Amino acid sequence: MVGATHASPLTINHKKQNTMKKINVQDTEITVITVAEQDYICLTDMVKSIENGLALIEKWLRNKNTIEFIGMWEEMYNPYFNSLEFGGIKNAAGLNRFVLSVKQWIERTNSVGIIAKAGRYGGTYTHKDIAFEFASWVSPQFKLYLLKEFQRLKEEEQKALGWSAKRELAKINYHIHTSAIKRNLIPTELSSQQISFIYADEADVLNVALFGVTAKQWRDRNPEKGGNMRDYASINELICLSNMENLNAVFINEGLSQKERLIKLNHIAIQQMQILLGVANRKLLN
Repeated sequence: MVGATHASPLTINHKKQNTMKKINVQDTEITVITVAEQDYICLTDMVKSIENGLALIEKWLRNKNTIEFIGMWEEMYNPYFNSLEFGGIKNAAGLNRFVLSVKQWIERTNSVGIIAKAGRYGGTYTHKDIAFEFASWVSPQFKLYLLKEFQRLKEEEQKALGWSAKRELAKINYHIHTSAIKRNLIPTELSSQQISFIYADEADVLNVALFGVTAKQWRDRNPEKGGNMRDYASINELICLSNMENLNAVFINEGLSQKERLIKLNHIAIQQMQILLGVANRKLLN
């Protein structure tokens, strides 16, 4: 472990907690804050209804078993914990002259498990693991109620997260849908000029029927893009294109002219893309 001269990531972010919530435990309102994505519970709130409650926190902190527990926690989760200072504190614990405040513990060991906050929601906060240990020291019954209310808080957060995720997904789907409409995914009916033109490449018959342009026309219009138009097609367009390839082979065997096939394939492309887009819309509404 390294010395206290290094600042830990959690220490750096002490002033950047992004949530502050309250839980009610046996008619006692307790603050829970988030620091570096970790939950910290206010010990000061836990003991505010107890006479000389603040003195109780320091009494707990001076307990040798408490120091050993917190020190082990810090060594597991805090790479910047000052183990040398911790060793000295642990050795002195239990002596009549031993005195240790929250502030002294934090400054001497570079602790991240305990936070001393000032201001409106000031007080002594500890990581939830340590807070549950403190609650057990105060009262096993209080600890059980604290665990119950904390778990309820986390379940509510998960529900809210799920609802938020659904809302974000709906937003994304909406933008995908509107973007698809802007791209005019439904093929347009071909002009007489497009129909009468003789396409040397049979693949261009399908390209024109679905995309309205030949491969060369697409490349000329998109010189900055590599590959071909099918590389940029949507999944619905690729499904439709696959169906059209099979149908075109059938039409060729039936002896239909290119003009007849192009008209049929264009109508099929319009119909199938409308169906596929309709399926996507129904999924969006579910």
